[in-house]
Amino acid sequence: MSGFHEVRFPLRLALGVTGGPVRRTDIVNLSNGREQRNARWRFSRRSYDAGSGIKSLGDLYEVLAFFEARCGELYGFRFRDPLDWKSCAPAATITSVDQLIGTGDGVTAAFALSKTYADAAAGSVRLIAKPVAGTVTVSVNGVTKAATAFTCNTTTGLVTFAAGHVPAAGAAVRAGYEFDVPVRFATDRIEVNLSNFNAGSIPAIPITEILP
Repeated sequence: MSGFHEVRFPLRLALGVTGGPVRRTDIVNLSNGREQRNARWRFSRRSYDAGSGIKSLGDLYEVLAFFEARCGELYGFRFRDPLDWKSCAPAATITSVDQLIGTGDGVTAAFALSKTYADAAAGSVRLIAKPVAGTVTVSVNGVTKAATAFTCNTTTGLVTFAAGHVPAAGAAVRAGYEFDVPVRFATDRIEVNLSNFNAGSIPAIPITEILP
């Protein structure tokens, strides 16, 4: 991923943002009253408004400084989604069996982190490119692997097993982790009116996900 800074948007401010996943669907209404639907995007993209997390002039300055350091839309950065930031539910504890990331064949040593959202009818798999350092735990066939048995690239989300620890054929490879969303500012301009801000008007600061 080009033009990316491995820094996180201020966590304290991220807790107050609004936003979530966005999909693009084409809907064609037919003459018989039915409709045809087609997904334009294979994966959803998260979209947020960081302005809603600003509570003071100090907060606003912190965001402005971060915006300037990223040169507006030019450089991407890490963002923690306040609702969806780990391999399990927000209130649950991360375990090494949270997410299935692949099945061993006795040869493949590298597996990409992913997260599955599913119910009885269907499911969607999301690639996780920005795991948080020191939080990734891995298991093979339900047995947690020692930290020396694998490495995880926190800039790509790729888990690589060390020699002698490559998963056997048919072995289920699972992982648990915290993660950030790779994003960029969705505007090259932040317009602030301090008189309105003091009266409760907060500038819109859009942020959009960058797909890995």
